[in-house]
Amino acid sequence: MFTVLSIKGFKNIINQAVKGYDFNMSVRAIRGAIQVEANSTEAISAGTKELLSEILKANGLAVDQVISVILTATPDLTATFPAAAAREVGFEATPLLCAVEIDVVGALQRVVRAMVTVETDLRASEISHIYLAGAKALRRDIAQ
Repeated sequence: MFTVLSIKGFKNIINQAVKGYDFNMSVRAIRGAIQVEANSTEAISAGTKELLSEILKANGLAVDQVISVILTATPDLTATFPAAAAREVGFEATPLLCAVEIDVVGALQRVVRAMVTVETDLRASEISHIYLAGAKALRRDIAQ
């Protein structure tokens, strides 16, 4: 015999099973980039910290809402890993991945990019993607 459950009844059963998980939350990806001043540990670290802090601030997020972060650097940035800087500002328990951007002729140099995957109640249209310093040129349509 089958029992038919309403959506509300189903959510109540699942809520009890997962101890109050907020089903209004969604997984969203937030993009951002910053052009750093130089290929130095200090510049890459400062830029990465500024970028991640601004992404969290602009979207009203806490680090514990971050699922993972992918960080890329243009091929000319070799002094340090951007993920090392992320760990210094609260992302110690967050899965982080660094990669090198494709080396396209004429592309903007000295850029750290981020894709931050988060759990939030914001709709996709409410997400603020953050482009700072010279990286504003990458997305003039949404740059701050």
